[in-house]
Amino acid sequence: MSELDDIRSLIAVVETGGFGRAGKSLGLSKSIVSRRIARLEADLGTRLLSRTTRGVSPTEAGVEFKARGERIMADLVEARESVAQQAGGVTGRLRLSMPLSFGSRHVAPVLGELARRHPRLELDVEASDRHVDLIAERFDAAIRIGTLKDSSLIARRIAPILAGVVGSPDYFARRGRPGSPAELVGHDGLLYTGTTTPDWTFRVGKRWLSVRPPGRLRSDSGETLMQWASAGLGLAVLPTFIASDAIRSGALEHILWEYPMPEHGLYVVRPPGAYVPGKVRILIDLLAEHFGGTPSWDPCQMAARERGIALGYSRAQEEPADFDAEAAEHQSA
Repeated sequence: MSELDDIRSLIAVVETGGFGRAGKSLGLSKSIVSRRIARLEADLGTRLLSRTTRGVSPTEAGVEFKARGERIMADLVEARESVAQQAGGVTGRLRLSMPLSFGSRHVAPVLGELARRHPRLELDVEASDRHVDLIAERFDAAIRIGTLKDSSLIARRIAPILAGVVGSPDYFARRGRPGSPAELVGHDGLLYTGTTTPDWTFRVGKRWLSVRPPGRLRSDSGETLMQWASAGLGLAVLPTFIASDAIRSGALEHILWEYPMPEHGLYVVRPPGAYVPGKVRILIDLLAEHFGGTPSWDPCQMAARERGIALGYSRAQEEPADFDAEAAEHQSA
């Protein structure tokens, strides 16, 4: 099936912008990818790629051929999946990226259930808070938390993700309990470094207030911040799915809940394309089944609902469509 291999190589080169990067994504050498493209161009009698010192870009013919090639590959995948499902369930390999803390706490059990339901499906899961490139690294899907920035990806929102300010009883006994967001500037902050917007943002009346408490302890791990907060070293903003157990045990207390922080989302994102592979579709359906209804996975959200408290507030109601809280990197917070 050399023709299909040549098409795959062209698609990879256009998507990654180079022969070397395409080879890495395909698990091939740069020279093999180059030979495949040359063979394809020779067969078609036209140049598909423009090669410059700055990189590789498709010609007009290359853009057209890539689009048609993607449809051919999608039809092939769909045909294979259709036959496989008739023979007994989804097959193949699902390559997935998920955030570390949320993934370990909540997604891993769902993936276990996915594996039990589909015994012929292989799972290749990376649990990391790094921002992966789905296309270049050949991921089938990624689970992300926050506000999405890459409009070329196809996203399905699964559930709301809320955050709040937490501290230990010992800290409040020593330093006092802030009664408003403005008072946080007089307290020790435990600061999350996985975002480019370190301010803590609150809904105060009809406006948003951003504050940045001073802090000498910083980390890109929400679990680390939770441990520091539990030890009385300062106040932290944590997703409620991380802090719920500590709040329930009394190790942490949730404060300023009457000043809602922006609500973010739990998303499944996939590369662009109209066709949704069966392995990605069953993942999305199972995640929606587990997280899309009553948030039993987040005790803080459950308690807030029971008390009629709005812990989160969606800025999307008031911000322009391109508003980005830079929280897409806040994968596990």
